[in-house]
Amino acid sequence: MLTLDRVIEPEHAAPTLVHARPATCLQSYQSALEQVGIGSGWHVLDAGCGSGDFLPWLAELVGPEGRVSAVDRIARNTAIAEERMRQYDPGRAVDVRHANVLDLPHADGSFDAVWCADVLQHLDDGMLERALRELRRVVRPGGLVAVQVPDVTALAVRPGDPFLLTDFFRAAAPSCPYARQLLRSRELHRWLREAGLASVRQHTTVIEHIAPLEPETLRFWTRICALIARQARGLGSGWDHRMVPFADAGAEDHPLRSRHGYVSEGTTVAVGTVPAPPVS
Repeated sequence: MLTLDRVIEPEHAAPTLVHARPATCLQSYQSALEQVGIGSGWHVLDAGCGSGDFLPWLAELVGPEGRVSAVDRIARNTAIAEERMRQYDPGRAVDVRHANVLDLPHADGSFDAVWCADVLQHLDDGMLERALRELRRVVRPGGLVAVQVPDVTALAVRPGDPFLLTDFFRAAAPSCPYARQLLRSRELHRWLREAGLASVRQHTTVIEHIAPLEPETLRFWTRICALIARQARGLGSGWDHRMVPFADAGAEDHPLRSRHGYVSEGTTVAVGTVPAPPVS
């Protein structure tokens, strides 16, 4: 889980980056989860749990009387998630299954809430509709469907062109479906309403990193910038020149290593309530 976990080409991304979010971001992500409204004693599903980053936080929210379940489409992730929860709380049973958010192996209304983080940006529009219908299906009436995605419109690096990375994603979008999907974050509320959810609310958090950047944050974002710089070469229209200062992650004169180095990133959370069935 990370804000730009696969950048533009998911199949070519470095696997070491997928779950490498800097620790400096974790408090913001935990706070976003806490604002969803998950209650003590609830049964919650983490749909697309990855390696289980959110599972301990979910367990804290539901308390000892609650239950946590999880699914992920990658078997290796489910094994890591199970081990993480065994280390976190050996006495707590967590149901972790190998499954896809497009076809959940749970009965209708099985959960009080579902949490789905850093998943929906990987789905095209048709798959997104299907996934949201599935998430709604497995939550009881009155329960919550909460989804989180990165917001690349909040992404900026300084010193330099303040619109550099926003322009990059806009330039890539016409030819790259994944870039278009990353630009959907501010429309999440509409997608939830169209999936039949009620009382939809949405909040975007901007996370800022200001020089001197923490070593972990600096290492992470210089590598992300280098990945974007390599992919920008195919865009034409001067993109080779625009990304040059960010192309070498180890350069001593990298903008993020300057005394004015700055990165902002965003995360958007949308929450909707499953409505009661119509009275016949």
